[in-house]
Amino acid sequence: MSNLSELLPAGAGAKSASFVASGTLGSGVTVALKSDGTVSSISETSQSNGTATAFETDQASSLTSCYDTANDKVIVAYRDEGNSSYGTARVGTVSGSSISFGTPVIFNSGTTTFCDSAYDVNAGKTVIVYRDNSNSSRGTAVVGTVSGTSISFGSEVVFNSATTVDPAIVYDSNAQKVLIAYRDDGAGNNGTAIVGTVSGTSISYGSEYQFATGYDEDIACVYDPVAQKSIILWRDGNTNIGYALTATISGTAISYGAVVTVESSNMGDFNAATYDVQAEKTVLIFKVGNTIAARTATISGTDITLGSKATSSSTGDYIRAAYSVISNSHIIAFDNTTTGSTLTLTVSGNAITFGAVNNFYASAGTTASDATYDPDSGKTIILYAEGTAPYAGYAFVYTAYSTNSADFIGITDQAIADTATGAVIVQGGVSDKVSSLTTGSDYYVQDDGTLSTTVSSVPAGRALSSTSILLEG
Repeated sequence: MSNLSELLPAGAGAKSASFVASGTLGSGVTVALKSDGTVSSISETSQSNGTATAFETDQASSLTSCYDTANDKVIVAYRDEGNSSYGTARVGTVSGSSISFGTPVIFNSGTTTFCDSAYDVNAGKTVIVYRDNSNSSRGTAVVGTVSGTSISFGSEVVFNSATTVDPAIVYDSNAQKVLIAYRDDGAGNNGTAIVGTVSGTSISYGSEYQFATGYDEDIACVYDPVAQKSIILWRDGNTNIGYALTATISGTAISYGAVVTVESSNMGDFNAATYDVQAEKTVLIFKVGNTIAARTATISGTDITLGSKATSSSTGDYIRAAYSVISNSHIIAFDNTTTGSTLTLTVSGNAITFGAVNNFYASAGTTASDATYDPDSGKTIILYAEGTAPYAGYAFVYTAYSTNSADFIGITDQAIADTATGAVIVQGGVSDKVSSLTTGSDYYVQDDGTLSTTVSSVPAGRALSSTSILLEG
């Protein structure tokens, strides 16, 4: 339902409405409206790190991951330096705050670097891109099919016959294709992109389209489902200036929007880009020198408008990021020199706010990292490689701080059993199932669902007595 008024009858009856409970609810409980029309109690979840599980006990590098929505699995791909640096993948299953893996499967029996991956929703397949050093360093992709806790691969298909650097891949849900962007060392080290079409267990390509000239590297891609365009972010290695533009797929052709300058000088390596579902904006994450910074990118037509640059207090390398829908925050994984860390980022309008640093690996710094969001569990999966021997690869389930207080709809007028229907006092109504209020004071919903005179972004209403409140919404 899009408007509360559509729920309610006119007149005095517009003080309450009937809802189905998601979970057992007591009387006088603040509740939030869920996307399926049910209500649940307002609560908050603390940030936590699950137990790390090794997906590679020998040296792992060039980590990448993506989420298979059809099979509810996390696909992890990496370079297995303990096994001739072969490209290897494993299927991860999330259960609560833990993750387990199936057996490792080789997708490239050659030296593999610069791995990236994306899930093709239309084909129901995972696509891994990489540089095959054992095949003249050509840019190559392979299609993976998940079955249970294992994954099988089709034939490897080259998309760039010259030396390829920093390939990045993203799925375009409108075109139902994948966009691959990379540095083409066979064409003046220029930034280039190509469209891939998955059919069965194979992938085919359109023509190459150059998007920049110069020593273009540290490429990241993200898809904007509202604008139905991708954004490509990169750094000019000659000038250390950061740029971005939009890429629109039509068939297997690519057209580009105007180039915008993301960072005018001293842009570091390791870029990331994520899409914020609630703000409907892209977040570009990069380094200024060695300090993590970010700015929003809004697409209008084929052009990008950038928000102001926000700079964190954190320095680091191996930056990767994922957007958490449940916490409405962007989770950045990175190496903090002596620790493996995460850093949260939230968007309000065009403003960016960085949260506190969470150190998850304190033995030493990390040598690689990645992050992917699991929408089924509402958790983010963090990958990292140890900074000390044997440089093993690990994954853990990260729970971001979250609250559903922004979805406040009212206060229960009775106890409601799970899945049962009961009355909720809503905007314009008076709840008399509360206590310990100060008459005449304005109250606000706190992140944990309690009512307080402490101002929050969610107003509740005004106390009429110590046990009743007029809900103003």
